[in-house]
Amino acid sequence: MASMKLEGPSAPAIRRDPYEVLSVSRDSTDQEIKTAYRKLAFKYHPDKNASNPEASELFKEVAFSYSILSDPEKRRQYDNEGFEALENAGMDMEIDLSNLGTVNTVFAALFSKLGVPIKTTISANVLEEALNGTVTVRPLPIGTSVSGKVEKQCAHFFGVTINEQQAESGIVVRVTSTSQSKFKLLYFEHEANGGYGLALQEESEKTGKVTSAGMYFLHFQVYRLDTTLNALTMVKDPETGFFKRLEGLQPCEVAGLKAGTHIFAVYGDNFFKTATYTIEALCAKSYEESTHKLQEIEAQIIRKRSELRQFETEYRKALARFQEVTNRYSQEKQSVDELLKEREGIHASFSVSRNIGGSGSNLSNGSSSKIPGEDSNVESPGEDGDSDGKEKSAKKKWFNLNLKGSDKKPA
Repeated sequence: MASMKLEGPSAPAIRRDPYEVLSVSRDSTDQEIKTAYRKLAFKYHPDKNASNPEASELFKEVAFSYSILSDPEKRRQYDNEGFEALENAGMDMEIDLSNLGTVNTVFAALFSKLGVPIKTTISANVLEEALNGTVTVRPLPIGTSVSGKVEKQCAHFFGVTINEQQAESGIVVRVTSTSQSKFKLLYFEHEANGGYGLALQEESEKTGKVTSAGMYFLHFQVYRLDTTLNALTMVKDPETGFFKRLEGLQPCEVAGLKAGTHIFAVYGDNFFKTATYTIEALCAKSYEESTHKLQEIEAQIIRKRSELRQFETEYRKALARFQEVTNRYSQEKQSVDELLKEREGIHASFSVSRNIGGSGSNLSNGSSSKIPGEDSNVESPGEDGDSDGKEKSAKKKWFNLNLKGSDKKPA
């Protein structure tokens, strides 16, 4: 079977400090880390360095480092315990589809179909065209939707223009696919040179009979749930996977948008075919009830994550105690069975049918045994050498029998 080489943040053979790789300090902000990553990823991307294998390895190292520092939980684990903590938790798998051959793409598609979480990077060509400002941007007015089909590893760009009132109320941009296509929803910031730099991305997720992704700029902290995080753990160890399920929650870096035109894109993430989609831009003013509910549920989920962290500790202790008492139960049950068995053996030893003096003789059916204390000196032939002994004994028994009956007077 052909092997599949997965490009992306797989651990390099020699691992360097992620902060060193991205040339940032340990107290760098999320935005500073993201900016450093974008520059290096663009510099070393395989699409731009097809004949330079060293650049490909550097790209992997940059992507691997960013996958740690861009995730608050992974960053915390690394800061506290280093790479060892990340190895115990497991790392995600991410590949660049544009850098895979046909055979490897088939395997990647198969694994994805089977439910194996596979993250994909965005084609460097798309990012370069966006940075150069050479992409076509179609207008997407607030309160409208646009449907289309985008080729794999390509993107359709849209401009959403909002006024001050709409910006203050909040904006939601969502993409759905009734054909369950895989896609990414991207948000770009305006660069000084007139181009667009990638700032946010959301992976499509299957929800019911559709796939969807959304960005919510509502002026309160909104979280995105990375379902690929710990997904393999869920398969191998559902119990641990449950406790880690909410660890995939990551805060969105942009909470609100200012008035002006904002650039979004739908990126085709299917392995072979085009992705069909519908994108819509909405003002939260028309969805005040849903906005309020979302704010409440986000807060509840974050509280639940903290509760689960504490409960996991309690659960592990209780589980260990349960295992201890279960083992004790098995031991005690065996001990009781053995004592009762020994007791039954002792009971059985109280029996006249047991062997006497080791003679090994057994009583047959209908036979009787002697009662202890009964005269055992019964005459046997030739015992005294006197044959008259038998006659005297017989007469004595007959005489005694008649004496017992002689006390009765005749009627």
